[in-house]
This record gives sequence, structure tokens and C-alpha cells, in this order.
Amino acid sequence: MNTGSPRRREVIGAATLASGFTILPAHVIAGTKANSQLTVGLIGCGGRGAFDAGLAQADGRARVTALCDLFDDAFERAKATIGIDKPKLYRDFEKLLASPVDVVIIATPAFEHARMLVAAIQAGKHVYCEKPAAVDLAGCEKVIAAGRRAPKQSCIVVGYQQRYSPGYREAFRRVESGGIGKLVSARGWWMSMNGLGEDDWWKRYPSSDAATRKLRHWYAYKDLSGDILIEQDSHIIDSLHWFLQGLPVQAVGRGGRRVRTWVEILDHLSVLYEFPDGLIVTMEANQMSPAGYRRVGEEFTGVDGVIATTRSGFVHTRGPKQVESVDTRYEITKDAMREFLDRIISRQPENVAERSALTSLIAVLGTRAVYSRKETTWKGEFGSLGL
Repeated sequence: MNTGSPRRREVIGAATLASGFTILPAHVIAGTKANSQLTVGLIGCGGRGAFDAGLAQADGRARVTALCDLFDDAFERAKATIGIDKPKLYRDFEKLLASPVDVVIIATPAFEHARMLVAAIQAGKHVYCEKPAAVDLAGCEKVIAAGRRAPKQSCIVVGYQQRYSPGYREAFRRVESGGIGKLVSARGWWMSMNGLGEDDWWKRYPSSDAATRKLRHWYAYKDLSGDILIEQDSHIIDSLHWFLQGLPVQAVGRGGRRVRTWVEILDHLSVLYEFPDGLIVTMEANQMSPAGYRRVGEEFTGVDGVIATTRSGFVHTRGPKQVESVDTRYEITKDAMREFLDRIISRQPENVAERSALTSLIAVLGTRAVYSRKETTWKGEFGSLGL
């Protein structure tokens, strides 16, 4: 990241900024009967699910007591990662939801998120669901409806971690308060390497059963993952949704497979969104960059300055010699999980089901534009939502 000169580096601490919510110290909210340790069930025991559940377990105010997955090896890896010995094990997620856990973490393949998120809401659980909220319009409609009917005391969070980063919150505050003047354009990008060759990709989970093989390699299939803009890059889409405080009017896009030709999903794409008042927003992504190159983040341009955001911090440029770099180099998922538990215990619940479904729909709109190679409008694709 080019921060220019001179620059001022500062580390933003864990205190939440510009959120309207105060994170309470653990000693304030722990230790009473009403605020006793929360019990947590994990649905989907892959690497991401085990990581999320491990954060909850390490927090001290939560205890992972149940795991749900279809595969024995996933159970064993998750137990080791989380650091638990004898959790209750389930093959059926509905049986876990019927158990007396307080909190459910959902980290299954993306195509299952909507079904399981809706079921968890209906079961009255507090829910932390990995992104995206859904991979298609039908799923997003169900999530929105369930979120609107959810009990007021339920905390429902989707894993768009930027929303919980103190660095992102400060950057948003500056944009919102006029720190860069009138916003005139924005862009996002997620450029990273493929990570696996063809043989390695399919050998991760060998199986003679075609259905099992597809399920375990779900990320490689468009119908199961939604494709890269929905499954991975919707983190960037969510930041754009947040900072722009609106929904796109239309989108055009192109994409393809030039390097990773052995899977169904794209390895590169570019989408141009038009937001209200003619604001043009570009999104570029690939999973074919050479090893060692990675560029992930957003940029917001105003008439008086530019703010460039990443998970490692942000850079605020006001002029040639007015460049400020704010550093937040740590795992921001910790912020998301900590605030999720804070809100449950302090009884200040947050329900982001609808907001997260709308982020997913922005990604769906862009994906449809790429595949159709035509101008795709929000009203034409999602007019039934009445938004």
C-alpha cells in the first residue's frame, strides 16, 4: 500500500468506533447467572467453521458443546482446532437446532446457508452465519422474510467482518462526515492466486461417489458456491454496499476462465455497477494471479480526497503532502465474534439478515450480468422484493 509522504501511522485499538454500540469489558458482563457462559453449536466443521468456533471458545464467555457435519474427518479436525474433547456430534443440523444450545455458528457450503440460517432463526437461536447469506434470489427472499419475523431478542449476524473492524468503521465515519467531500466514484478488487493445481484441487477429498465428491469440492461448482463474486468477493461488495448506503440500479460485466479451466466457476471477472445519481462503481476480481501477489480492498474517491480501505487499515489522502495511514493489522474476525457475543450477553441484539441478503443480491446481480453479457437491472431481476 502506497501511503505517500509524510504519513502518520496509528493503531486503532479494539474499542468500537462510530457504531452506536459500546463493547463492554468481559469483567462487567460475566459472572452472573443471567450472563453465564453461552453454549455454542457449530454446523459445518470445515476450516472456516472450526476457526469461527475456536474464536468463540477462546473468548471465555462461550463454550462449544456440539458439532454437526456429514464427515468423520471434519469432526476430528474441528475438535483439534477448537480445542474441545467430547462435544455432542450430529449428522442432522435440525437435531442440533433442537438441542439446548444458545448460539449456532453456520459454516456449511454456501448453497446451504439460506436454508440453515432460516431454520436457526425459526428455532430461536442466536446465529453467526458465514457469508454469503444466500447464493440466489430465492434464498435471499427467504432470509429477508425470516429476518423480519425473527424474535427481537435474537442476535443474527452474517460474517461480513469489515463491518466490525475499528479501521473500517473509522474510514466509514470519515466518508460519511464529509472527510473526502462529495463521493464521486468507488471501486473494489479481490486479486489473489488460485492456490491449487488441477491434481491438488481434486485430491483434497478423494471419493468414488460422484455426489460426495461434488459436495466436498462444492466451491468448484457454480450451483453450490454461487461463483466467486458471491462466495468470496461479496466481502468487498458488502463494504461498497455499506459505504455507499444504497443499492445499484444496474450492472454490466464480463468474466471467464483462462487459467483454472478444470472447474465450473470463473477465475476472473469485471463488473461495472451504476448506483443512484449516476455513481459508477467498479469491481474487479481474479483467482489466477501469480503466487506472492495479492490485492484486496476498496477505494472511495471524493472531490476533496480519497480513502482506500483494506483489512490491514486504511489510507486517507487529502493532498500531495497530506497522506495519513491508519494501521489495523490483525484478524478482524475477532472483532466480529467478540461483538456478536457482547451483544447477546448485554442484550443489545443485532439482526442483519436483511442487510446481508441485500449484499448477496448485489453480488448475484453482478454475476448475472457477467454470465448474460447484458445490462442487468435491479428492478428487472429483483423487482419482486419491492425494495
